[in-house]
Amino acid sequence: MKELVIVSGKGGTGKTSVTAALATLAQNCVLADCDVDAADLHLILKPTIEKSTDFISGHEAIIRQDDCTQCGTCVEVCRFNAIDCIDGKYTVSPFGCEGCGVCVAMCPAKAIDFPDSDCGKWYQSSTRCGAMIHAALGIAAENSGKLVSLVRSEARKLAKELNADWIIVDGPPGIGCPVIASIGGADALLAVTEPSLSGKHDLGRLMQLAKHFKVPVYVCINKSDINPEISREIEHITGTQGGRFLGCLPYDSDFTQAQIAGKSIIEFTSKSPSTNTLRDIWITLEQHLQPDE
Repeated sequence: MKELVIVSGKGGTGKTSVTAALATLAQNCVLADCDVDAADLHLILKPTIEKSTDFISGHEAIIRQDDCTQCGTCVEVCRFNAIDCIDGKYTVSPFGCEGCGVCVAMCPAKAIDFPDSDCGKWYQSSTRCGAMIHAALGIAAENSGKLVSLVRSEARKLAKELNADWIIVDGPPGIGCPVIASIGGADALLAVTEPSLSGKHDLGRLMQLAKHFKVPVYVCINKSDINPEISREIEHITGTQGGRFLGCLPYDSDFTQAQIAGKSIIEFTSKSPSTNTLRDIWITLEQHLQPDE
């Protein structure tokens, strides 16, 4: 079993569309949407939810008004300015509270509860391309890196149960905590980038991150024909930093039409140049990442 994580270094490069296309081409795979802050793979694959589980992470401080003596100690010790006194009542903002628990420990009246925080849900679903683990982070909820780790862990468990050959992961954009949580221990990354200065810059940072975790990187450029010069620079950078360049996808309105139809581009049309390029990319990945016997 091999785990391939599709990443982008920055948002808006077409990472999820490429993930959906590879999911269509792969046989016997489990899918994981680790872009938990802005999950959208489900819009293309339309999963049927079979299991829903609360994501409990951290704690949230809540002041019991009947027991509060209004001494103001909680306001003084809160370094996140999450507690205000409004109309004579001290209250904790759920959007400002970091769940550190200092106010709970320092309250002289012991008037602050500290229950578990419900930060969202994660799901086990079925799709036409295979089983899928995905999640929805609650509004203003944090700990997305922890949720990414949970989604990957559950995807690995499921893949083992199903004896899957592949785990295909739609990773988060950028190089922050959620990305780090999504790539450690993976067999390979496929970086989908775009021919812009920010795309080139962020790809470089992503490749440095992958090098730190000793994960091989494959690269493809989306909308490569909108700036051929930078596309050539990206191809050169890929080689100099130890990656392998897999190909260029042209600017292709069929991607948009496929999304509107709720399909991957592989399912939407066999006539697009992008379809042929993605088939070639998958064949190369299969050759380089043969699943274990």
